[in-house]
Amino acid sequence: ALQQLENAARLPIIYKHIAAMPDVHYGIGATVGSVIPTIKAVIPAAVGVDIGCGMMACKTTLHANDLPDNLGPLRTAIEKAVPHGISPRRSGRDQGSWETPPDEADIAWRTLSPEFEALCQDYPRLRNTNNYKHLGTLGTGNHFIEVCLDEAGSVWFMLHSGSRGVGNAIGTMFIELAKKDAEQHQRNLPDQDLAYFEEGARYFGDYVRAVGWAQRFALANREVM
Repeated sequence: ALQQLENAARLPIIYKHIAAMPDVHYGIGATVGSVIPTIKAVIPAAVGVDIGCGMMACKTTLHANDLPDNLGPLRTAIEKAVPHGISPRRSGRDQGSWETPPDEADIAWRTLSPEFEALCQDYPRLRNTNNYKHLGTLGTGNHFIEVCLDEAGSVWFMLHSGSRGVGNAIGTMFIELAKKDAEQHQRNLPDQDLAYFEEGARYFGDYVRAVGWAQRFALANREVM
């Protein structure tokens, strides 16, 4: 992790200095738990592939006294209501996606679809990703849904998720494009995963546009859940 921080700090696009958080640990090119400020450039690997990853909480009308002693059935109901996890490849439909998305997902997708179609015209490979059927699903890794109490005993639902398969595809694709771009223009990179787009470069604007869309997808994803 220390070597990764030193590598990033040597980049010519860094503004003043890099900050490391207490939980800093090894990542892909950029260290997880670091803040990497740049000037007129963006490093796709530092943004990562779970674009728009974030939290959302919803206060209910329930109080702690309304909860049963055994929360097992509630957990089962949540797991039934929200697709989660992932199925191994070639095992049929991904359990982490919808077979038939609900109305809430349809409504949210209608607001996201036009810009996604425009992105697909420029980058056709994005069309064959998990997008519409992942809207309103939890995912894997450290994503979670939690039933919790506040200081007054009110019951909240809190969840953590991101831009799912389509965000991963956007991040991965632009990391690859940045590496190819670096082969021509950034030959002295300390780590190829730190390849970056400079403002005005061919992919800079497209990447910013795609990341903005993925962030809106991630927000809609949490709202639907």
